[in-house]
Amino acid sequence: MRTICLQMAAYLVCLTAGGGVPLFSRTKGDLKPLPFPVIGSLNAVHMFAENHKVDLQTTTTHGSKIAWRVYQDSITLIVATGDDCAADCHLAHLLDNIYNAMVLMYGSEEVGNIKNVERFKKEIKVCFNLVDALLDQACLPTFSDLTNAPDIIAGPENSILQNFLDAFAEAAGSPYGCLLVHGKIAVATRKWWSFSPTELVLLSLLVPSMPHCSSRDVPVFLPQLSPTVPHRLLTFQLLKHVEVCILTGPTPSLTELSQEVNRFWRASHDTLKAVRNHHPRNYPPALGLDNNILGFVVVNTESPRCLCSVDFLVGDRSKHPDKILSPDRKREILRAFYKKVIGTYLSANIENSTKGPSEFPHQATETYVVCESHKCYALQEGQHQIFVIYDVSIPTFAMRSVTQKTLTTLVKDKVMQL
Repeated sequence: MRTICLQMAAYLVCLTAGGGVPLFSRTKGDLKPLPFPVIGSLNAVHMFAENHKVDLQTTTTHGSKIAWRVYQDSITLIVATGDDCAADCHLAHLLDNIYNAMVLMYGSEEVGNIKNVERFKKEIKVCFNLVDALLDQACLPTFSDLTNAPDIIAGPENSILQNFLDAFAEAAGSPYGCLLVHGKIAVATRKWWSFSPTELVLLSLLVPSMPHCSSRDVPVFLPQLSPTVPHRLLTFQLLKHVEVCILTGPTPSLTELSQEVNRFWRASHDTLKAVRNHHPRNYPPALGLDNNILGFVVVNTESPRCLCSVDFLVGDRSKHPDKILSPDRKREILRAFYKKVIGTYLSANIENSTKGPSEFPHQATETYVVCESHKCYALQEGQHQIFVIYDVSIPTFAMRSVTQKTLTTLVKDKVMQL
């Protein structure tokens, strides 16, 4: 079986819902924007269907897939990409994430009530970095945009860092705080975990998508909790690729809290370095996993949390060095496998992902794929889902027991926070 490749063209267009006036367009990588006649045709097809009481959501052409979505009767988002043979729920989820990214940075009222088109075109640029990150999914080192669960990085140091974070958040007068390591949550306050999955994912993706700096004060709207009233997201770099985030109101000022950073975090320097060293594996090296495993994604659909790893796994020391897969290739394979399974055989915290699984006379809990260079296995047990990529040399009959054992090992280890 040939693995579906995710390295394909992706185009995004945003227009006014009523008149079809182009507001902005984004493309994946260095691709040229869609020509205006093509944009006009895509919008015309959707409006024609709407005028005939037809809700046109997606369509597939030769090798391509197009999706439309209208939000607040204000804007229409259109995405065109290569046909990856995945369920439609994933493309719809991408559009929902892009719309919520616009709300996160600009506010629901401004997006839903465009009074001045030219002003909107200028001010909506504030969300472009985040939108581009969502659009260019293959370049993301995490899986949260796909699983709708924030990525975590696990280590025994997290219990110590939790105390540092709680004390710092209390000093800032806010119950909302988290510590990000390479864009993955190491620890967070209890209130931070109370955000919706979409808010957790977008906040985690926002920080690494912004230009590098030692501290930030960014106004953000919470798409579910506070879509019309902005909060302030304060971020402080503690080490390279390690940032602490606080969500607060008008006070304290960035300057005031900056003066407290060293006092609260100075003693944690070695601990922060230790947890950072778990990247890119994202879990402690002492955790023994099967030698045939090349990478995995584990999702807790209730927490929600996601743990992924495609780097420095023992399975990379393959007996077939010519078939060793790079971390980027393994990440691409896992993304394609996840998109093929969710919405077709299993469901997740993604809208309409139950449509495909509901068509089966039974409830599927496992599936696998055998390819020339690797094998993949997916398993669901209760609230946990695991997607594993194996070395091609593993016997197919052995994948089930190894996957079950791996999931049990990861879930039962308290350090993993799953």
